[in-house]
Amino acid sequence: MTSDASKLPEQVLKVPVETRGALSSGDRFAAGLRGFGPLGIFAVLVILLSGNYPVAPLGAILVLVWVRLSRTPWREIGYVRPKSWPVTVAVGIAFGIAFKFLMKAIVMPLLGADPINQAYHYLAGNRAALPGAVYAMIVGAGFGEETVFRGYMFERFGKLFGSGVWAKTLIVLLTAILFGLAHYPVQGLAGAEQATIVGVVYGTIMAVTGRIWMLMCAHAAFDLTALAMIYWNLESDVAHLVFK
Repeated sequence: MTSDASKLPEQVLKVPVETRGALSSGDRFAAGLRGFGPLGIFAVLVILLSGNYPVAPLGAILVLVWVRLSRTPWREIGYVRPKSWPVTVAVGIAFGIAFKFLMKAIVMPLLGADPINQAYHYLAGNRAALPGAVYAMIVGAGFGEETVFRGYMFERFGKLFGSGVWAKTLIVLLTAILFGLAHYPVQGLAGAEQATIVGVVYGTIMAVTGRIWMLMCAHAAFDLTALAMIYWNLESDVAHLVFK
């Protein structure tokens, strides 16, 4: 009886030591993902370069995996439950539609952009391509791009630069530039210009509110409005509403 009791402290202490070792290993991995060492930088590059390829929304899915593995609070990427889902969705849709008309009818003509979006003109009257295009606009752009650029990259730059006014201004500009560059290969200069402006506006809203759901709805509505203009061959008409 005495012999068994003498072994008990060693057996009891052995498990917590191993547990602490396992936890510290997990903590180190999570800290590495949150930091800006090799692992953290590698994560940023993989997420940014993945984007929506080969399937949408791969980049956003990787962001969600990163949040879990790095033990980052969801609110840090703007995933905050809104006070009212219907209001958030309605405001986002209305804002996205109005913003697209503003860009198409006034801003882009002032920048000398072609009224016709040549990169996506193949969608004009193309009913067969609509399902894929709608999926890309809602899932790839609305959910995917907002999660990466206004969610993940805001969190990363926020940890790097801080949360002051000048830091947030810099973050808005940097994420907008990255967003514009991401659109250049497919849409050219006009597409990059539009995306940069959109990035500044959406980024400013994100910097002020810290919430991403309305922006997702606005982004999807913005792109779906653009799709409707293209599909029904209304691009030129809208582009000349103000400037004939």
